[in-house]
Amino acid sequence: MGDPEFQVSGGAGGTGARYDDIGLLARHSDDLARDLAGITVQGHGMLADPDLMASAVLNPDGFARIEAGLLRPLDGPQGLTALSFGFGQRAIALRTVVASYQAVDEERARTIETLRWVLGYGLGTGIKAGVLGPVTLLPLAPLAGAGALVADDIDWEQLVTDHPGIVDTLIGLGPGLISSLPGAPMVGDVPGAADLLGEFYDDGTYSVTVPDVHGTGTNIDTSDLMVRPPQGFGDLIAGLNYRNGESDAGEPDQIDVRVITHPDGSTAYVVDIPGTKEMNMPWSADSPFLNDMGTNVHVLGGDTTSRQHAIAEALKMAGAGADDPVMLVGHSQGGMVAAQAAQDTATGAFPYNVTHVVTAGSPIGNTDIPAGVQVLALENARDIVPHLDAGDNPDRPNLTTATFDDQRGTIGENHSTRAAYLPAAQALDRSTDPSVQAYRDSAGAFLNGEAVESKVYELHRVH
Repeated sequence: MGDPEFQVSGGAGGTGARYDDIGLLARHSDDLARDLAGITVQGHGMLADPDLMASAVLNPDGFARIEAGLLRPLDGPQGLTALSFGFGQRAIALRTVVASYQAVDEERARTIETLRWVLGYGLGTGIKAGVLGPVTLLPLAPLAGAGALVADDIDWEQLVTDHPGIVDTLIGLGPGLISSLPGAPMVGDVPGAADLLGEFYDDGTYSVTVPDVHGTGTNIDTSDLMVRPPQGFGDLIAGLNYRNGESDAGEPDQIDVRVITHPDGSTAYVVDIPGTKEMNMPWSADSPFLNDMGTNVHVLGGDTTSRQHAIAEALKMAGAGADDPVMLVGHSQGGMVAAQAAQDTATGAFPYNVTHVVTAGSPIGNTDIPAGVQVLALENARDIVPHLDAGDNPDRPNLTTATFDDQRGTIGENHSTRAAYLPAAQALDRSTDPSVQAYRDSAGAFLNGEAVESKVYELHRVH
């Protein structure tokens, strides 16, 4: 079986980067127009020079030739004045083009979001009134087709993984549906709906403990995989997959910090953050584990969570300094927390130098990543979890989304680090896409190190 075909958007080769290039060209055009205008002003000043004007009396013909010789390059059809004006006009045109394209993209996204909100509100209103006509059933149209709504033998898992856009639609209905409920506040978007739901989950505070790994008496994981410095995407996701398996084996919320050293003595830190392990409902007892459904809801709502604070504490315990380069690698909820932590570096809420993030199967489209952080989002087109934010990742120069198609027949397998994301990451190492290559080239601090020490930490919620 060959490598999957990746659809890559964003990053150094994406539309956002091209917009930035056009913006840079506009700035250069402005600078050139200003410089040419300055030269033109100096040239016109020479025309009015008193000594030159006095020479007109003594040598009228010579004066006329000098004036003509200066006016032609200054104010002629191809003169400096015309060039200055032309470059100024080009800068305006370039900025107008970029602004127009960006406005169209933003308006299209807002239109889809608004339409889903209206349909959700109409659905809720219809349910309250006991009237479900064609308009109020319209939001369910993606589930229809050949009588799917009344079929008893339909394979819903196969349907939703074959058409994960269904999830975008259903999640997108949520804000309007919530807003239609009696006494409910008006909720404008998915993060707002998640933030409201988060009121039912107590995020608490946190504690970080040092476990005894495999009976060694230390928290250092000396497994073969974890003592090899990562060389590429495959090794990064392999470490994440390993830690994910260790968490499944009985450690409810276990992360590791890979401390990578280079021959020149420099140090970098890679944090492996597994996904959700506790699928608790709002009415269940408060969870002592930070990798639960409550953290999902809080981080989807844009909150700085206790799990994020605990990861910061683990980095401190591992010896990371404020200026040391840090890469956060996360699966599912782990990627969401990683992206939010990267966003929070801008405010100091995550006090580390996060330069890179790698996510696998994470809904991060609504997270505002600072321009100085490079993000690689790996997404399986048949995985419904990246659709839980009801939108695509934006096309930005610092956000590269690599999508592959691996239908394994179940929601769990399509979302699995072992079955889906690890093979894809290994294949991505062989990609020649310019955005993927640019990300890989920028991540040298975390790849090709001389040695690595993997320190394991357990995170707990304190109520």
